[in-house]
Amino acid sequence: MLDIKLIRENPAQVRENIARRHDPEKLELLEHVISTDQKWRELRARVNELRRRRNEVASQIGRVMKEGGDASGLKKEAGEIPSQLKDLEAQMSDHEKNLRDGLMRLPNMLHDSVPFGKDDHDNVEIRRWGKAPEFGFEPKSHAEITEALGIADFERAAKTAGAGFYYLRNEFALLDHAIQRYAIDFLLEKGYALIEPPFMIRRAAYEGVTDLADFESVMYKVEGEDLYLIATSEHSVGSMLMNETVLDEHLPIKVCGISPCFRREIGQHGRYTKGIFRVHQFHKIEQFIFSRPEDSWELHEELQRNSELLYEGLGLHYRVVNVCTGDMGSIAAKKYDIECWMADGEFRETGSNSNCTDYQARRLNVKYRLKEGAKPEGFTHTLNNTAIATSRTMIAVIEQYQEEDGTIRVPEALQPYMNGMKVIDGSLNRLHI
Repeated sequence: MLDIKLIRENPAQVRENIARRHDPEKLELLEHVISTDQKWRELRARVNELRRRRNEVASQIGRVMKEGGDASGLKKEAGEIPSQLKDLEAQMSDHEKNLRDGLMRLPNMLHDSVPFGKDDHDNVEIRRWGKAPEFGFEPKSHAEITEALGIADFERAAKTAGAGFYYLRNEFALLDHAIQRYAIDFLLEKGYALIEPPFMIRRAAYEGVTDLADFESVMYKVEGEDLYLIATSEHSVGSMLMNETVLDEHLPIKVCGISPCFRREIGQHGRYTKGIFRVHQFHKIEQFIFSRPEDSWELHEELQRNSELLYEGLGLHYRVVNVCTGDMGSIAAKKYDIECWMADGEFRETGSNSNCTDYQARRLNVKYRLKEGAKPEGFTHTLNNTAIATSRTMIAVIEQYQEEDGTIRVPEALQPYMNGMKVIDGSLNRLHI
């Protein structure tokens, strides 16, 4: 959420920021916020003046009566003030709610280094690591490979749950958990605290971490309950400190969040419509940081380096892009995406890294103070990064490490987490179905 002071003092700067994001609806919303704020301030001035007049009239009545004068006119005025105040305060409360609702939907201020662009085609590649595998055969998709090995079952999943779900069997399930443990151990060595958060959170908490008006369509709501299944552990970890003030000496707070993620909308991705590229349920290891404002940009780069080291440790060919203004969500001030090479020759997003500055913390009311009992210095900054989303990372592993005979080499870094397994060949299949 933006600071209303910024809008009051620099409305042109906020207009320019929204224009860079290619979002005309938010420009209209900004004008509504400015108008609502002006009306709220006018109402506040009238309320304050009426309260002042109420005290003044009460004092005048006492003085007139003490002097034996006629205070009937003053008493009549005093009797009318409460209803006037009640009406104005109700209007003021309505405008305050409308103002906050509008502020909650305005996007974050972009960092100057974010490239200008309309959509993901305008994202700017920063660097790439490794090289594409050289196959002496036509490489297959992960869906083809895993079904042939009998380690994935998409048809039965569609029968029991519908499109966008899957059964991971034997080595495929081992691979999922191996990638999770690999990422967890890496982040623990980096000093991150391990948290498995609630997989469902209330609406108030969700509104603190994201714009529900934009995000609610991809979320699952629990019928009859004020609960939503989380789309990422970022949301439940980020809201963990809602309405709290932390000590400066405890910052930065670095968290490794582990959770399944649940998303309704899966979309169409051509060759990757079948398989696990975009699904309703997957596992993710998330990096999340609460920081001092002055430290957040350095920490943003730290998060990025962590993610890249994880992919380099797996030997996966990837590239990093600086996400452009038109492809940026409303929460982030700047975002990097990591995209892994896949068997069709394209790079596809496997993770993202966002600095949300004080935008989420202001919505969540997460502040910091220099010492116990001291006045809060301000809001923390928050950062989130997909250390590894296992579904898409598994795609990259399977497609980059595939062999002509249909087997999959296991990256050396994952072998200790797969009981020493070096090749996935479907030999663990004990179901015979």
